[in-house]
Amino acid sequence: MASTPQFEAPAPASAGPWPADAWRRELARAVTDVEELLALVGLSTEQVDATQETGFALRVPRPYIARMRRGDPYDPLLRQVLPTVQESQSVAGYGVDPLRESAAVVDSGLLHKYAGRVLLIAAGTCAVNCRYCFRRHFPYAEHRQDSDFPALEGVRRDATIKEVILSGGDPLMLRDSHFATLVRRVADIDHVRRIRIHTRLPVVIPQRVTAALIDVLASLPQQVVIVLHFNHGNEIDADCVRALTALGRFTLLNQSVLLRGVNDDADVLVELSERLFAAGVLPYYLHMPDAVAGTAHFDVSEAEAKALHRRMAARLPGYLTPKLVRETPGLAAKELLASSGI
Repeated sequence: MASTPQFEAPAPASAGPWPADAWRRELARAVTDVEELLALVGLSTEQVDATQETGFALRVPRPYIARMRRGDPYDPLLRQVLPTVQESQSVAGYGVDPLRESAAVVDSGLLHKYAGRVLLIAAGTCAVNCRYCFRRHFPYAEHRQDSDFPALEGVRRDATIKEVILSGGDPLMLRDSHFATLVRRVADIDHVRRIRIHTRLPVVIPQRVTAALIDVLASLPQQVVIVLHFNHGNEIDADCVRALTALGRFTLLNQSVLLRGVNDDADVLVELSERLFAAGVLPYYLHMPDAVAGTAHFDVSEAEAKALHRRMAARLPGYLTPKLVRETPGLAAKELLASSGI
């Protein structure tokens, strides 16, 4: 069970977005060495089963590290990013493509899983390498887009597509100018009504929310939906609140992943919902973890998940209780395991 922290409300945030180059500086000084990360949080290699050799590199920005509890090997933020020897264990039922995304590829960089919407692999990297990532084995090199984003031609030809989902990797890894080119090309497709952006960058480097980013999103004729990926209330600090406030003119949703040792606790999940809503974000999905090779130690059983969800629903209004879902390959939508009711 995840440890239950002592929550404190974030201090009032400064107003407005950040200067254009602040996030790039944070990205450049992200930590990629296990021993350096442990030193920054006051731990030694003897206190954790950490390793540099997992086939999936460590990468974590310093603003995110600053929110970790020093001297705590069980810190829920550290657990999300620290490579451990458990990742090298082979577990039956866990594979490199458990969601069968390869079968959903309709063009290089374009996945069509569900009716009416497509997913564009806008970038092949993230600001942080989350150890539970369901695309940690994804062949990004085969789906790289050039500055013309040729995969969008498939969207243009299919008038049934009403929503384009920008994912990756993290689409906000693109520089503002490159990102602006992408979203304007999407906006030029008449039958697209919504542009959805899945990102964890405002979580780990809030400085990514720049004036240029806000301006280009505000200029789009389509509805803009930003889906964030907060998993624990301790991830929401004053800078995150500042970033979310700057994004407040858009629809902000949150999708969490239920992770053993991180947020498999009703108190933690309830407080996460409260903090998200206080920052202007609607808790939308609580995902079951996917059966990705190297992530079995994060697994939470369906029975445990449903019990946690019932405890959440008993303490939160319906609009603050995220839907408990699982992605099952071949289904027409996410599999709903529990909604907002008890």
